[in-house]
Amino acid sequence: MSDFKMESSDLGEGMVLIKVSGYIDAHTFEELENEIQTKFAAQQYKLIVDLSDVPYISSAGAGVFIGAFPQAQENDGSIALLNPSKNVLDVFELLGLTEIFTISKDLDSAKAVFSE
Repeated sequence: MSDFKMESSDLGEGMVLIKVSGYIDAHTFEELENEIQTKFAAQQYKLIVDLSDVPYISSAGAGVFIGAFPQAQENDGSIALLNPSKNVLDVFELLGLTEIFTISKDLDSAKAVFSE
């Protein structure tokens, strides 16, 4: 198991970047879920989640995004996924989540999701 950690930074214009490192699995998904709910409680609904340092995501981890997405949209926000690793992208494709979430290769294109 890899060390799980998160860092958040405010990007302005209501956007927040959450950088996740390590596995998102049955042991760690609740931490990510709590972080997202904390952002929502602070009225921050435009989330960019950097997954470039996440080598593995379980269905429970993917479920965090599935659960949070409607709440973000109901509040004029969304969740953009930034630069997921191939393994993580494969899971999202398998679950059909690439049809729902915007997946960006760089921060500028992720930010652009919120100005459309």
